[in-house]
Amino acid sequence: MSVDNDALVRAFVEAFNTKDADRLLPFLHADVVFRNYGDDEIRGRDALLEMWRNVFRTFERIEFETVHQAVNGDVVIAEQVHGLALPGGPTAPVMNMAVYEIHDGRIAAWRDYTNPVHARTLLS
Repeated sequence: MSVDNDALVRAFVEAFNTKDADRLLPFLHADVVFRNYGDDEIRGRDALLEMWRNVFRTFERIEFETVHQAVNGDVVIAEQVHGLALPGGPTAPVMNMAVYEIHDGRIAAWRDYTNPVHARTLLS
């Protein structure tokens, strides 16, 4: 079965807007490795879904948007805006660059590059 990696990643990013970690599950390889710039690496789908459950509980609103996206075979690079709002706060537009590696039709490696200091400033 042929996989459209562009559509796969776009649908994955859209799923974040539901704030339901279970919606992310079908997109992730069982052995996915996630690296968020400045944080420890997370290995495995279950650990990654648990991390996102915690994030979804923390933020009142999550609005992810893809600005630009480029695909080269099994590698997808996406410029994104992560709209995040803490309870009672405004939505902060956090710019992000993500790199996804697709294996067997699922995301097997995912690296996010965001300026964490600037993100904290926007959220305060």
